[in-house]
Amino acid sequence: MEQQILNVKRDGDFSYPIYFEKDFSRLAESMNGEGFHGSKLCIVTDTHVAPLYLEAVRESLKEVSEEIFTFVFEAGERSKNLNTVQDLYVTLIRNGMDRKGILIALGGGVVGDLTGFGAATFLRGIDFIQVPTTLLSQVDSSVGGKTGVDFQQYKNMVGAFHQPRLVYMNMSTLKSLPESEFACGMGEVLKTGLICDKELFRSVCARHEDLKERNDTVLLSEVIRRCCEIKAGVVERDPREQGERALLNLGHTVGHAVEKLKDFQLLHGQCVGIGLIAAAFLSEKRCLLSEGEYKEISDGCRKFDLPDHVEGLTADEILSATRKDKKMENGQIKFILMDGIGSSFIDCTVTDEELRSAIMEIVS
Repeated sequence: MEQQILNVKRDGDFSYPIYFEKDFSRLAESMNGEGFHGSKLCIVTDTHVAPLYLEAVRESLKEVSEEIFTFVFEAGERSKNLNTVQDLYVTLIRNGMDRKGILIALGGGVVGDLTGFGAATFLRGIDFIQVPTTLLSQVDSSVGGKTGVDFQQYKNMVGAFHQPRLVYMNMSTLKSLPESEFACGMGEVLKTGLICDKELFRSVCARHEDLKERNDTVLLSEVIRRCCEIKAGVVERDPREQGERALLNLGHTVGHAVEKLKDFQLLHGQCVGIGLIAAAFLSEKRCLLSEGEYKEISDGCRKFDLPDHVEGLTADEILSATRKDKKMENGQIKFILMDGIGSSFIDCTVTDEELRSAIMEIVS
């Protein structure tokens, strides 16, 4: 696999690279190339990822720094809170982390979001890099600079925009993912295609068996790179979600509500898949999608083993939870609809009655 690099523009002329690699062998080289040689490093990871990759990453980074320490927290969404961030601060202080130090987020979306928020707020902001190890984090959360933690029952309610200095993706980490975690990532891949690239959506659906086997790293890297290209373009044009970037929330209004109400028993990508079907149903009812396109979307989700309904919740419960979404604007939900596969837009006119009818499609 040849080295691939995608550059993401950030803050005017400054940009950061995304590396697509087959292992961790070039991690130190990529960091030294950004001028990090000699910086104090803190690797932040969780209890699932640490036994798999922590030592390999630490060994690689010895070429960057003689001062490397770690912070490992309990894996799972339940740890994505201010208490864990506080524990991270304590670790950084005790190890003498200074403003030129670097945090390294080694793991999935929870690790990346929490590490980025810690970097954004420690000493009024220090640099960090993303080393995403899940498909979901590679195609979505590691790119774009959104960081944050959950507050009480509210998902991602506390956060900051803080771009990484680089993103390093090791394709081989995808082989260690449980099937459910890989399916979660494919939920975000499908979402990305539905937003603005029908060829991406249809090609991954057509090659779903090859992708699910996870043996073709070239195919995987092509899909991941395309998702990153799309997200990077959106982020460059709208870094702080003042307009177009809201399109990336397709499927998330209902998805986040379900995720919260199920107390995170369903994974994020699974909830996004449910939300995509609700959004597609609503779009069809507004005559924006054909019946065939709606079926194509729901079938695509099923091909990657994403749930098409949720049990144990009522439509009214989900509807009420959507009203607490952080994407509310002047009391109205900014809902993302589709006017064809690969085309989406922001709509602020969705009524409670319309949304309830879409939610009824995904409750059982």
